[in-house]
Amino acid sequence: MADVIKAVDYYYITSPDKPGAGAKMLDPFRKAGVSFLAVHAFPEGKRVQVDFVPVKGGAFLRAARRARLRVSKKKKAFLVQGTDRAGALAGVMARLGAAKINVTAVTGLCAGKRRFALIFWVKPEDQRAAARALGAKA
Repeated sequence: MADVIKAVDYYYITSPDKPGAGAKMLDPFRKAGVSFLAVHAFPEGKRVQVDFVPVKGGAFLRAARRARLRVSKKKKAFLVQGTDRAGALAGVMARLGAAKINVTAVTGLCAGKRRFALIFWVKPEDQRAAARALGAKA
């Protein structure tokens, strides 16, 4: 099976970097039945930034609004899903490098049952070129 590469919308929320903050942030989405393609969190000073890639952006935004969470503007990332194999991530990175596109951040995971997924970010001005280089679905 060929890899599926697509541009995805994501939003981020920041909160204090302390125990329980993630559970508090995620609970409104659980209660609203919001599903995610990816969630990625990392520290930023004394705070944490959590990037959410919702399956349905409208449902995510409604749940966030009801919970009075401050959400960023919509942004773009790329999601790759496919059959796990040695070098899957390296192949994607090589195609971007050959197109002279710098990757800001990347996270790759084995998803079990011989599946992998990765999410990566490039600068906004490089998004179209990255999509072209990878034949990504916009």
